[in-house]
Amino acid sequence: MHELTLAEHVVHIVEDAARRAGARRVTRVRLALGLLAHVETDTLLYCCQLAARGSLAADADFQAERSPAQAHCGDCGCDAELSALPASCPRCGGENLSLQGGDEMRVIDIGIS
Repeated sequence: MHELTLAEHVVHIVEDAARRAGARRVTRVRLALGLLAHVETDTLLYCCQLAARGSLAADADFQAERSPAQAHCGDCGCDAELSALPASCPRCGGENLSLQGGDEMRVIDIGIS
């Protein structure tokens, strides 16, 4: 379950940022997960809650939003955003797609008090 390792890294990043800001606690953490990030969203959020026990983020509300991947169709040259897989070109219906991006995972923002 690599989600637990990822969650531990998220909590570490969040705690470092909160401490630098002089926070007493973290109230919210928003994550961006790329469509191709190979992360199960619900499992990651659950693991974040586990990893946050005993930390400044122990009572934080962990949230995630999926960000699309970019695709280029080798058949018709169309550039498009993909929000789900499997996918085909929205213009020609072809499946000759080159994917770019969409594999990122990042902390968008945190709420602190």
